[in-house]
Amino acid sequence: MLEGSYGAVDRDKPLFRLPFTLFAVGTVCLPLLGFIACITVSILYHYDEATYTHCQVLNYLPSISAAISLTPERYIWRFCIGLHSAPRFLVATAYFSFYRGRFGRQLKTQLLSVFTLLCALSENIGLLLLTYVSSTETYSFHKNGFILFIGSSLVHMLCTCRLWWVITKKYHFIAESLKQEMTSYRYKIRLFLLNFCSCLVAGYFYWRHNKYCEPKIYTLFALCEYLVVLSNMAFHMTAFWDFGSKAVMVTTPPEGKHI
Repeated sequence: MLEGSYGAVDRDKPLFRLPFTLFAVGTVCLPLLGFIACITVSILYHYDEATYTHCQVLNYLPSISAAISLTPERYIWRFCIGLHSAPRFLVATAYFSFYRGRFGRQLKTQLLSVFTLLCALSENIGLLLLTYVSSTETYSFHKNGFILFIGSSLVHMLCTCRLWWVITKKYHFIAESLKQEMTSYRYKIRLFLLNFCSCLVAGYFYWRHNKYCEPKIYTLFALCEYLVVLSNMAFHMTAFWDFGSKAVMVTTPPEGKHI
């Protein structure tokens, strides 16, 4: 029988170790590269189909939903998000563990951290749903997945900003050790505000396009949609500062030791 924690690094043999900074960058780069690839391929090879709208008015850019519903764009996007989703679940649980360690027995913040975890999981599920069910296959499922993703994303960002406000307020007297956390907190606030404003403006342009069918308005909607997605990715990239000194490690017990 092993004494102590099974995951204790000083007792286990590491099989694999990856700095969390590289893990965070790699996780975010997957959807970023998929996004860039899908939009680029759609514009270069499927421009008319990707920019077509029911109003048949002048449009310069495809929406993300239109781009990822085409072939081979849909397979590029599904491949990237498929690889991206598992690490996202891992990061969500890592944050939950981090919050538990920081807040101890503070009931309100502990409950908020649980709710934040649920929002992170819901956001990832929504992303998977809108990814693997395209708008041209089953529109209602794709639409619900999009709503789940956007709603959960906004609430997750807001709750995360609140938790980090508590952290920076509680540990403000440890100035030197708080530099990275303050940097992370400031970027989280800015990216949340950018994401929220982009969602509002995108919603306005989408409504205006459907209401009046004006030329180029759907292009403005697509630009705002790009900002929503990119700011969401950047928000998750702040894990670079939050876990900068940590590593993802897979270990195994030493030979001759058994549970």
